[in-house]
Amino acid sequence: MNYTMLTDFYELTMANGYFNEGMRDKIAYFDMYFRQAPDGAGLAIMAGVEQLIEYLNNLHFSEEDIAFLREKQLFDEDFLNYLRNFKFSCDVWAIPEGTPIFPNEPIVTVRGPLIQAQFVETMILLTVNHQSLIATKSNRIVRAAGNLPVMEFGSRRAQGYDGAIYGARAAYIGGVCGTACTISDIKFSVPALGTMAHSWVQAFDSEYDAFLAYAKTYPNNCTLLIDTYNVLKSGLPNAIRVFNEVLKPLGITNCGVRIDSGDITYLTRKCRKMLDEAGWESAKIVVSNSLDEYIIRDILQQGAKIDSFGVGERLITSKSEPVFGGVYKLVAVEEDGVIEPKIKISENVVKITTPYFKKVHRLYSKETGMAIADVLTSYDETIDTDKPYEIFDPHHTWKRKIITDFTVRELQVPIFKTGECVYQSPSLKEIQEYCKESLKTIWDEVKRFENPHEYYVDLSQKLWDIRYQLLSAHN
Repeated sequence: MNYTMLTDFYELTMANGYFNEGMRDKIAYFDMYFRQAPDGAGLAIMAGVEQLIEYLNNLHFSEEDIAFLREKQLFDEDFLNYLRNFKFSCDVWAIPEGTPIFPNEPIVTVRGPLIQAQFVETMILLTVNHQSLIATKSNRIVRAAGNLPVMEFGSRRAQGYDGAIYGARAAYIGGVCGTACTISDIKFSVPALGTMAHSWVQAFDSEYDAFLAYAKTYPNNCTLLIDTYNVLKSGLPNAIRVFNEVLKPLGITNCGVRIDSGDITYLTRKCRKMLDEAGWESAKIVVSNSLDEYIIRDILQQGAKIDSFGVGERLITSKSEPVFGGVYKLVAVEEDGVIEPKIKISENVVKITTPYFKKVHRLYSKETGMAIADVLTSYDETIDTDKPYEIFDPHHTWKRKIITDFTVRELQVPIFKTGECVYQSPSLKEIQEYCKESLKTIWDEVKRFENPHEYYVDLSQKLWDIRYQLLSAHN
């Protein structure tokens, strides 16, 4: 599908204005960043780059698009002809998917003709905001579960089919082992998983008959939903009976039960005891029912006996905070090869932007391998790892620290060069593994669910001076 017209209308009216003012080829720089991680978290997870690439590769205006705009009677014919021959020619940099990211650092940067760089704002924000939100929430839930697998079960509660499909993709980046969304397996190879619904059990004359039919049909993948009527009095006893009658003669020990309601801690402890006493120590216990990271953490601390989780609505919608507040701001323009910084000033201090064409660096301790801080510099600066480097809090500048024995990595990588894609997206499994390994370099204090330690995103002295000078000039 051509998503070119999935844009805020003001992108088009501004583009027409830029065109009439002779500014269509003026070079501009835009940054996407976010001001605060959802749920008061200490970090977020980058996602959505692959879909951003697909969008930028397919940017074009059809004759139907041109006719629609002409009917608005707002756009000059020369501008419509420009759109008819539109070819994306910007440079784009982005932080790779699966990377831990932090507030106020550029996660996508676009450089190119002003009309083009402005026009792609909506889709950049839509794509990266949504998938980063779900990847972040998914990762919190996965970390709460420890070493236990988490399945994404949220399709039916997602905000639309794209929310389900791309939400499953983002959840996989965050660490889930699979999804109930079948099309996401087809499209992205996110493993499709699932067993039965309560309606299966209700459709048969008895719970036992329902379990028996399922076990005969799927003996090697037999997980029975045992809470349709009564977990301990009928559900589990009938499940054990069927395991004995169908699976045991076949020598199959890989089976399980799922509980979707009730007091999960109490029920799983009772079920584990009953299964073990019946000789089914190998049987797994799966739980679902409106779970999130806090409930999972609590029931595990209370001694629940669980082998895996199915998490639905609170993951796929990031129910606790369903907005990832990424913004897209003009930070510089270029005239005759000279880059001029631009700043947005607000009485709301958090909305004041950091100007100029920038690079994002992550500093790591050589001794521990852990991330120390991120540092934003101007595009023409380098950080010499052979010399001590001073970092400082850009808001409380007296807070300074000398870093030695460190390594540095530029986080953004080139995605497009003059409109041509120069980046090969890794497989989704590779992104998931990269995310897992990258998080190992972030201190646990930063990853806390409540009151996380603030991970510093600092400015180089040169970049801080540029920002301060612009603030002073507009005071």
